[in-house]
Amino acid sequence: MDQLWTPWRFAYVTSAETAARAGVPKGLESWRGDLGCVFCNLIAAIDYAIKNGMSAEQAESAGGLVLRAQHNFICLNAFPYTSGHVMIVPYAHLDRFAGLPADAAHEMTALAQRTERALDRAYAPHGFNFGMNVGQSAGAGVAGHIHLHAMPRWVGDTSFITTVAETRVLPEDLETTWQRLRAAFAELK
Repeated sequence: MDQLWTPWRFAYVTSAETAARAGVPKGLESWRGDLGCVFCNLIAAIDYAIKNGMSAEQAESAGGLVLRAQHNFICLNAFPYTSGHVMIVPYAHLDRFAGLPADAAHEMTALAQRTERALDRAYAPHGFNFGMNVGQSAGAGVAGHIHLHAMPRWVGDTSFITTVAETRVLPEDLETTWQRLRAAFAELK
């Protein structure tokens, strides 16, 4: 049997109610609430950190928040399939796409288009995946709060290790991804 060592996950798997389990990123633990949703917790923790003296850029970097819009925000996926994997998330805590107000849905679509341009600028991929899983049975990891995944793809980006060992190898850390995407979105204003 092959072993993949992930000692940093010990704290996650052995605690039921920690900030990490609630989706509060490292660096934003001073917010001790739990709204029961990783996306709602993320925004609340970032806003709390800013209100309590952390710069917006530091708080947003710690949380992987790439862009705020009126009805939605764009954040990094903390467990990405590829480098550049982001999610477009409405601020409204909704479990169905059909329940999203029209103005928020229109903005989500506009942000998806902007995301494609930003990913293209930052990564020059061969293609893109955009998708939404609505409900647990549809594969949603966070079934209670809809979100649209967006990720760049390259010919051959699935290697033998993904196929044989069911393990993804990511060539870039999340901080670097955040910096690249933040700059790409800023250039597209």
